[in-house]
Amino acid sequence: MTPDWEAFCRETRVGVQAALASLTTRTERERSHGVGEGGDETIAVDAVAETVVFNRLEELHEAGHDFVVVSEEAGRMPFGDSASWWLAVDPVDGSKNAKRQLPYYSLSIAIGDGPTIGDVAYGYVFDLASEEEWTATRGGGAQLDGEPLGRETRHDRLESVALEATRPGLLAQLMPRLVDECDVVRVLGSLALSLCQLAAVRIDGVAALRPVRSVDIAAGQLIARESGARVALANSGILAESPIDLERRSLVIAANGEDGLRALSEALNG
Repeated sequence: MTPDWEAFCRETRVGVQAALASLTTRTERERSHGVGEGGDETIAVDAVAETVVFNRLEELHEAGHDFVVVSEEAGRMPFGDSASWWLAVDPVDGSKNAKRQLPYYSLSIAIGDGPTIGDVAYGYVFDLASEEEWTATRGGGAQLDGEPLGRETRHDRLESVALEATRPGLLAQLMPRLVDECDVVRVLGSLALSLCQLAAVRIDGVAALRPVRSVDIAAGQLIARESGARVALANSGILAESPIDLERRSLVIAANGEDGLRALSEALNG
């Protein structure tokens, strides 16, 4: 029997919201919990959110479901011997914003019926600040708070582009190449949410200036693509063939049309 993934994601989201609400100060939120399997520092907001997620996963497994989970902090963890599902989970995408209580960070969960990005069948991203809920099913479209996306007019021109970058040097290298390609640049801090903003045509393009892992994009890319946007890898390889793991890292770009996608690819590749 297929789990009710929508109910699972929503129940998990409620728990994550409560856990984060218990951390009321920056000191509490940024307390270090060591280094996660993805290689980044795990801080309190990550740790409490992931505890909630894995408690829910344990309950799902005890109900008779086997699956493999790839998480930003815990790495790859099998639940059972005969996995039917692969989950890519980022309990808090945008931890640097979350620790400072800047209102742009999210819970991201992707469920696949195979081990690659192309196998992702359901995507769920919840904006933990604005409380907007973004969902998509493979071949079934994308929704924002239950309302279908994809009816908005899309333009190829990159009027507004969201960049995912953590170092000023990366921005400095790219900016001269974008001067003639876009009007406005935003650096928002949650790649999953930025892909969702593209799905709603609030922005026209997204580019990760540093290689990112599958957990960063697995849910958001499905939401963007099911809304009618294009998502691709700027460096090499085919997005759909990328494995759901923490080892592979890729430069991800997305846009409303092929011209915008081409412009971002050319900018990133110099």
